[in-house]
Amino acid sequence: MGFDWKEILTIGMVLFAVIDIVGTIPIIVDLRTKVGHIQSEKASLVSGIIMITFLFVGEEILKLMGVDVKSFAVAGSFILFFLALEMILGITLYKDEEPSTASIVPLAFPLIAGAGTMTTLLSLRAQYQTINIVIAILINIIIVYIVLKSSSKIEKVLGKNGLGVIRKVFGVILLAIAVKLFAANVKGLFV
Repeated sequence: MGFDWKEILTIGMVLFAVIDIVGTIPIIVDLRTKVGHIQSEKASLVSGIIMITFLFVGEEILKLMGVDVKSFAVAGSFILFFLALEMILGITLYKDEEPSTASIVPLAFPLIAGAGTMTTLLSLRAQYQTINIVIAILINIIIVYIVLKSSSKIEKVLGKNGLGVIRKVFGVILLAIAVKLFAANVKGLFV
């Protein structure tokens, strides 16, 4: 109970797949072209604050609505399942409004700390220690910051095909995680 590197690695991989910062590089590059400067520091900081706050307050918000964590985890497994399908098949099931500026709104929310990330955090909280989730969030925010800062270099190095392969690999991992999350929590709904 407490600090565990294996848990941190697992949670970190799940969050990395859900946030899909490498897969969003084309969107980030497109945003930079449209609005000029990307505010990497601000977007990373705000998304980290949103995720950590939701990790601690999200369950209370659910209780206010009369929803338990297991039900939310099962619902989260469906969201992860559809996110994985989007990544693997290269389709878009959810369309968001076209962002007009590269500030908090399009980057921190919903691109980095979106609905999928929020659902995942509460789902993970049902299975893992909170300290390990917080550490995994911080590691992912550092990765997000690095990717935002060097998105044009990464795009040049990996190319469109490389980004596509990485996106599909993480899609398959996310799909497996969704199935595991569903299986682990669905039993609790009928007890």
